[in-house]
Amino acid sequence: MDEHIASEVPPSPTPNHETADGRDSGITSVPEGPPPKLPIGSLVFADELPDGVVVADETGRIIVFNRAAARLTGLDPAEVTGKFVFDVLPLRDADGNDWWLYADPYHGLPTRTRHSERSLYLACGTEVLVSVGYVRDPRPGLALRRLVISLRSAQQRERLERSRAELVSTVAHELRSPLTSVKGFTATLLNKWGRFTDDQKRVMLETVNADADRVTRLITELLDVSRIESGRMEIHRQLVDLPDRARKIIAGRVAAGEPEGRFRLEARSGLPDTWLDADKIDQILGNLVENAVRHGAGIVTIVVEPAHMDGDAAANRSAAGLRAPDAVAVSVRDQGEGIAPDVAPRVFRQFWRGKPQAGRRTSRHGGGTGLGLYIVKGLVEAHGGTIGVRCAPGGGAEFRFIVPAGAATA
Repeated sequence: MDEHIASEVPPSPTPNHETADGRDSGITSVPEGPPPKLPIGSLVFADELPDGVVVADETGRIIVFNRAAARLTGLDPAEVTGKFVFDVLPLRDADGNDWWLYADPYHGLPTRTRHSERSLYLACGTEVLVSVGYVRDPRPGLALRRLVISLRSAQQRERLERSRAELVSTVAHELRSPLTSVKGFTATLLNKWGRFTDDQKRVMLETVNADADRVTRLITELLDVSRIESGRMEIHRQLVDLPDRARKIIAGRVAAGEPEGRFRLEARSGLPDTWLDADKIDQILGNLVENAVRHGAGIVTIVVEPAHMDGDAAANRSAAGLRAPDAVAVSVRDQGEGIAPDVAPRVFRQFWRGKPQAGRRTSRHGGGTGLGLYIVKGLVEAHGGTIGVRCAPGGGAEFRFIVPAGAATA
């Protein structure tokens, strides 16, 4: 970046410069006249960068102020070029301290090479994320030749912080109900054990057990979200029979009280071997089936078929003998009202909650945290797959995910 952004500016022995607020900056000014010309290529290069870039020479005068920096600060590059950087960017921290005074980039230790990104504020109060790099003379003394300042908008970080705050608030709210129930029933049983019949005790203990399971499930979801956002989701691959995993999910729903005729499994022939994380595949299928039961209607159909990672028309191409399938697709379909096209892009976001099917009774715990489909998407992508939602062939919603086949990989 050194030779692309700025050209050499000779130092001058003229008196120190005074800043706009009247203080002595300690920065040696340059001779009067226009700022040094920069190679055309350097300006094009700087303007193409996605982040704001401001480059000041060894005297503190701006020689590069790219378009992204102009958008962030609202300043015209033509007007600020040649001015002193500490006047153009009077950066302050959250306590109002002048960053230029305590960082002292031009008179600090000559061994410094950079300042890590931190949050600072412009004169107008706009928060920006600022990182600073030093370009020093390789000769003895390590004289500062240029100061390179990178500016980024803090809006993305603010959105992330709001999302995390909402996550904590939602999970705390969801935890309060089961914990209150557990505390209430256990206190009642301890204080009045002899007053209840065995059947009443059993009902209370079953409720406590169910609420404890719910707390465990919420904590698991929270940990999954944390791993997905940090990219630390671990996949332990083994040979997985997807139709067999789907059968187990259906059997579990039937054992929990759902009618057996509510579910249908269609496993196509010619499925390639898949090396997947069995527990996470169960979690994906379980969440998708739960979503279909809660928000859909009619028969819930699971279709497992050969596919290609680059498209959905895999079965037809495979049957035609064009090429062997390199993936397996799993579709979970219901016969409800489906998902409106304008809603479909939002279903995999955090806290999305679909409206239960009209006439269907929901659980006493409501519609869940709204994290299930977000986690499903993260788990599918951790396997190298993709997932989407569309209208099912017979109406209703169809969630379809595709995971790669082949030998086990890291």
